[in-house]
Amino acid sequence: MGKSSLINTLINRKNLVKTSSTPGRTQMINFFYVNNNLSLVDLPGYGYAKVPAAVRKEWAPMIETYLTTRSSLRGVVLIMDIRRKPQDAEIDFINWLDRFDIPRILVLTKIDKLSKIKQKNQHPAIAKGLGVEPVDLILFSAKTQNGKDKVWDAIKNLTQLSY
Repeated sequence: MGKSSLINTLINRKNLVKTSSTPGRTQMINFFYVNNNLSLVDLPGYGYAKVPAAVRKEWAPMIETYLTTRSSLRGVVLIMDIRRKPQDAEIDFINWLDRFDIPRILVLTKIDKLSKIKQKNQHPAIAKGLGVEPVDLILFSAKTQNGKDKVWDAIKNLTQLSY
C-alpha cells in the first residue's frame, strides 16, 4: 500500500487508482481531479520500485521536469514505509525539493503493520535519519485510515483550499 493507496484513501474510493502489491507499478504521471479544484498526481516511485535500473533511470528526468516546470504545483507528498530506514534516495529527494524550494509533506505509511511500541521507536529514528523533527512526519495507514485527516490538513495548508 503506497502512493496509489494513499490517493484512494484520501478521496474515499477503493479502486480509482490501481494498486499493486509490487512496488514500482506506477510508471507514468497520472492525474486525479478532486472536486474540480485540486489535482492529485501519482508519479512513479524512485527508491524501492521493483523495476529494472534502466527504467528507474528514465523516471528521474521525467519527474524532475514535471516538478520544476509545473506552475500549478503547490507541493509534494513524499511517502515512506515506516518499516524501513530512510534510504539515500529519500534523503537526496528531500534535499532536492528543498533546493528547488518545493514544499513537501512527509508521510510514513503502513503504520498498521507495526505495533504501537515499534511505531514509537521507528518514528523518531526515521525523523533523525531524515534530519527532520518527528512532528514533520505524518503517520498514515490506508487500511485503518489513521492519519487521513492530518494528510488532508497538510494539503489544505499548502493549497489554501477547503475540502
